[in-house]
Amino acid sequence: MPLEDLAYYLNERTSGRLAEIGVGFQFKVALTLRSLGRDVFVVDWNPKAVERARELGLRAFRDDVFNPRLELYTGVGAIYAVRPTPEIIKPILELGRKLEVPVIILPLSGDRVPRGMRLENYRGLAIYSKGI
Repeated sequence: MPLEDLAYYLNERTSGRLAEIGVGFQFKVALTLRSLGRDVFVVDWNPKAVERARELGLRAFRDDVFNPRLELYTGVGAIYAVRPTPEIIKPILELGRKLEVPVIILPLSGDRVPRGMRLENYRGLAIYSKGI
């Protein structure tokens, strides 16, 4: 169950541009989405993570999910996060609500399903989704 399977899930179940929130230094999902022909960009608060993403050819932006620049997300079809820390899950869900788009989260193992999200198994990955 490689992380890249999340990219296939997103490719099958979402449409439009995708935004990965809190990418950190884990670029596999965004790179796989790009290889599938999807329009994707990544966001993180850490300037070094944003710089590394750009070095890999990804569109990347610095933003703070606790106080997001909503204009950055204009036109996205869905947002997703790969193993976000527990404290940013609520702001990610709030961002999805403000943007009125689906939210998909690949959790850290052992994380509880956030309120209002649905848990499903995809190729052995536990994925939380809302609005799909």
